[in-house]
Amino acid sequence: MATEKISAFIICQLLLNYYLCSQNLNIFFQMSTAKQAKSALISVFDKTGLEPIIHRMKTLGITIYSTGGTETFIKKLGVEVIPVETITDYPSIFGGRVKTLHPKIFGGILNRQDNAQDIAEMKQYSIPQIDIVIVDLYPFEKTVASGASDEDIIEKIDIGGISLIRAAAKNFKDVLCVASVDQYADLLHILDEQHGSTTLQQRKHFAAQAFRVSSHYDTAIFNYFNQTEEIPTLAINELKGEVLRYGENPHQKGRFYGDFEALFDKLHGKELSYNNLLDVDAAVNLMAEFANDDPTFAILKHNNACGVATRKTICEAYKDALAGDPVSAFGGILIANTKIDSATAEAIHSLFFEVIIAPSYSDEALKILEQKKNRIILVQKKSQLPTTSVRSCLNGYLAQDKDLKTDSLADVQYVTAVKPSAEVLEDLFFASKICKNTKSNTIVLAKNKQLIASGTGQTSRVDALKQAIEKAKEFKFDLNDAVMASDAFFPFPDCVEIAQNEGIRSVIQPGGSIKDQASIDYCDAHQMGMVFTGIRHFKH
Repeated sequence: MATEKISAFIICQLLLNYYLCSQNLNIFFQMSTAKQAKSALISVFDKTGLEPIIHRMKTLGITIYSTGGTETFIKKLGVEVIPVETITDYPSIFGGRVKTLHPKIFGGILNRQDNAQDIAEMKQYSIPQIDIVIVDLYPFEKTVASGASDEDIIEKIDIGGISLIRAAAKNFKDVLCVASVDQYADLLHILDEQHGSTTLQQRKHFAAQAFRVSSHYDTAIFNYFNQTEEIPTLAINELKGEVLRYGENPHQKGRFYGDFEALFDKLHGKELSYNNLLDVDAAVNLMAEFANDDPTFAILKHNNACGVATRKTICEAYKDALAGDPVSAFGGILIANTKIDSATAEAIHSLFFEVIIAPSYSDEALKILEQKKNRIILVQKKSQLPTTSVRSCLNGYLAQDKDLKTDSLADVQYVTAVKPSAEVLEDLFFASKICKNTKSNTIVLAKNKQLIASGTGQTSRVDALKQAIEKAKEFKFDLNDAVMASDAFFPFPDCVEIAQNEGIRSVIQPGGSIKDQASIDYCDAHQMGMVFTGIRHFKH
């Protein structure tokens, strides 16, 4: 037993010594790769937050090189700055298109400080060492978004800046690259806390951020040109990324890449989950169909509408939307196309839901809705959504134009002897809008601009119809004179037969089946009205 205790003690000592040794080696490695900055090249568009950096560099004795507007800015701060022209012996030429593109500038950045030949050539050609490069690129994306002319947009393609970023990031072993105004605060912290000294790990992190910036910048430029060229390339690069608690399920990691704040103001509630975001996307796309209609309210669950109604007031619309399926509404996503008032908020308050979306809320409505701390309350801004959808598939991606086509009177083909009235047509288009935004195969039943029921995501169109009918009956809806919408054609007359037996008298569908006539003949024989749109709305 004593021998065993001694052996265990020895092992513990060895492990401790190993740990201490590894820690010391790590400290030594960090110290041996540390770089003390003695010079910096600064050429930025956005100077927000730059002033304290300049003053701190001055106190640390860091030599500053600069160009153009940045040089003027630094001089106004009363800080000495060396124009790059004194290094290159060339002025800024071609209207500022060429300023820093010179071997003496890039040699100062790209030289290897542990390479004898590089050291010799630095002396031979009188190249100054540059330890920090600070760049903020021309605002290309903002210029495009502003509606500027092609000429102005082209001039906002940064050449010198992007080259400086790539050079400095490539040589992170010796140079710290600060590639965006978003990193000014991190740089200031280094200057304050480490007196301008950086570790290899820090410089590598900044380099990774720099290539992230350059990649996004080049992607934006390519996509601008590709609007007309249509080169078959999928180029996506989002700088804004948010880590979510998890994905669809707790064992899956989840992230959202995009500018959520450009679409919504979040007024209240917990953080949105992966599934919340999918449902919000479905809700926004659905309500876009009703943007110019009378007050419309929708309730969604698992990306599908379980309640929709259009009424004279938004409160009435909510109550009738809820009546469509009060069971599925539990834990759902709510969305309105107009302001939520206090009466509507009072009616909503008793329902458990995850998210509510509206263009605005009255003060009284907000007070009511905010009583539940986890409710997510979003104000939808007026903004344009992307017109392309992308999803992973196999070892690649599928990309397509979004289905932005809404069925209208201009699309209608009257194919039966019974021609639907103007009032019935309104119901048909109402049902079609919902159908388009519901998972295929789908059948939507509606009446008086109210969703009665839908059959969603079925492998058979007949099954989708039967599901919708069963659901409508469960919630005591009268199907007599209801309308039916289908996202794709009927290959057989069985759906119109089942519908007619339940009292449904009007149908909207794309048509296009080789057996269309069989469905038309059945409708004519039973005094049903049916219209074709010629537009399929599959949503897989």
